[in-house]
This record gives sequence, structure tokens and C-alpha cells, in this order.
Amino acid sequence: METSATSTAIVVTSINGPNAALRELAAGCLANGWDFVLAGDIKSPPEFSLEGCRFLSLKTQRESGFALGRICPERSYTRKNIGYLAAIRAGAGVIVETDDDNHPRKEFWVPREPKVQCRPVEVDAWVNAYQYFSRDFIYPRGLPLSHARDSGPEPGRFETIDCPIQQGLADEDPDVDAVYRMLFPLPFHFGEGDGPVLLRGGAWCPFNSQNTTFFAGVFPFLYLPAWCSFRMTDIWRSFVAQRVLQAIGHGVLFHGATVWQERNEHDLQRDFMDEIPGYSNNARIREELLGIRLGAEDSIRVMMEQCYEVLIRHDWVGRDEERLLQAWFEDLDVLGIPRIDGSPGCTP
Repeated sequence: METSATSTAIVVTSINGPNAALRELAAGCLANGWDFVLAGDIKSPPEFSLEGCRFLSLKTQRESGFALGRICPERSYTRKNIGYLAAIRAGAGVIVETDDDNHPRKEFWVPREPKVQCRPVEVDAWVNAYQYFSRDFIYPRGLPLSHARDSGPEPGRFETIDCPIQQGLADEDPDVDAVYRMLFPLPFHFGEGDGPVLLRGGAWCPFNSQNTTFFAGVFPFLYLPAWCSFRMTDIWRSFVAQRVLQAIGHGVLFHGATVWQERNEHDLQRDFMDEIPGYSNNARIREELLGIRLGAEDSIRVMMEQCYEVLIRHDWVGRDEERLLQAWFEDLDVLGIPRIDGSPGCTP
């Protein structure tokens, strides 16, 4: 598949065969000229085949030449990291990640642009970004429960702002935690609300890996930590990303739903248990990350390493994460990923 420096790729990890959502994603990619990378795992069908989709088997991942491909754990959602690297190597300038149970709407296929007309939200506090898209009670997975009913500030006036990470919402079965699923009715539908909102300054809200766009300058933030709870890997990734983005003067955009989810089977009790590290530690993680002194002159790599040192020191993420993170940066160096400010490489 020929790609250009501004081409778009979709990245998914899955152990399923070609289901309805994956077929829709593949068809849309073919129609729009997007790359579609699916990273498999040990339980993936051995003969996976879907037109419009580049399937990466475990064997393909291990033989990819990526340092991370040789050491990434099996039976792990973080196989998605290999998918990101494969998309970058093929020339992607924009990566849109989603999951194998998300159905794209026509709006999903609108070309992504980094500069967006949006309303900024600036406050030094946790912010429930979902409240800007619905009057009904809902909050994102990873938001401390003590802040779930907080009223955030009124967004500012519309501005055109550079938004290198853009979190899209999902209708029907949105990304909420097990507590919400046990206590409140679903399906749920968001509205347009206040339009896209950009959380910046000290505003802090978890974002997920369900419907999220990353532009080339922030590709390092795609990294999903493996040695933590599966239900926290994308949430804690988002905390690292937000901390570094704030240090370099950027924020995270939230926009309306462009997918709807037909959720794969889940055990809610197991989800709840896997989310306990978040209920227990997310507020503290924010405090600890904000306590790090990050210099805007430092590379993204240096700042991310400082953040992960905090997570590892407090045993929120296992010590073995260091090896995986170093492999990730080695691979990005080989691929020549630039900093967000355009300077070459992500090494110090």
C-alpha cells in the first residue's frame, strides 16, 4: 500500500476474526485510501484474512525488526504498540486508534486536521469532559469517583487551536467504568453539546484508546504500558500524555461521537476488580505527575521517562516496563519520529 507523509492509518488489536465492526473499518479504509493495521495476539485466528486490513500475526510482529516486537508480552492489549509502529513505518502522519467492537459512522471518515475550531476549558482541576456533550449524568472511565459529579467551568469562546491529540466519544456503550455500568442504564447517546472542547492548562481528564486521533508530532504518546491493569493501560497513558502536553503548552481535545460501540462480552465484576488500581490511585497519580519539574526544552522522551519513573517508583506500573519503554523509543528513533516542535528525533 502506497502512503504519504500525511496519510492516515487506523490501528486496532484483536483476537477476533473479521466481525461486523472490523469489516466496516476495512471497507472504509479501502474507500478512503487509509491504511488499516490489526495487531493480533496468541488467540487470533491463524488464517485471519480481511480485504483492506494488514493483519500482523505474532510471528510477523516478532520478525518485524522492531525491538518491541521481540519482547512485548503476549495476551496483552499492548500488542497495539506494534501496530502503531507498523503504521508509522508505512508512512502514517495521522493515527486513529479504535477497537474491534466500534462501528464507524460517516463522520468518522472525515479527514483529521490538527487545527480545530473548539472552546478551551482552563481550570486547575479534574474535569468531566463528558458533561459538555450531554445533560444526563455520565463520566469517563478513569475519572476519580469523587469528581464524577463536579460541575466544570463554562468553556471559552471558539478559537482555532492546534490539537495534536483528539478524543472522540462513542455512543450506545461509551467508555465508562464498571461502577457506572452496574448502576446506570445503557445505551447512552451523546449530543453535540458545546461543540469540541480543549482541556488545557491544569484541566485534567482521562482519555482512552477507543476513538482517538494522534498526529505525528505526538506519536510517542501512543505507547501503552504493559505492566499494569488492562483497564488502566490507556488511562495511565493519557495521564502521562497530559502531563507532558501541559509542559509544552498543549491540551487534549474532546469531540462528539463518531462511532457507536457494540461492546464485546465483559465480566463486569472482573472489570471492577481490574479498575480498583484506578479508583485507588488516579487522584494520587495526577498529584505526583504534576509534582515533576519538566522543562519545555527537554525532549518528549526525557519527559515521558520522568513520568514513568514516578509510576514505577510507586509500584503503579511494574519495573519491567522500563525495558519495554526503552525498546519503544529505540524503534521510534529508527523511524525518525520528530518532536511536536518539529525538531528531529525523540532522544535527548
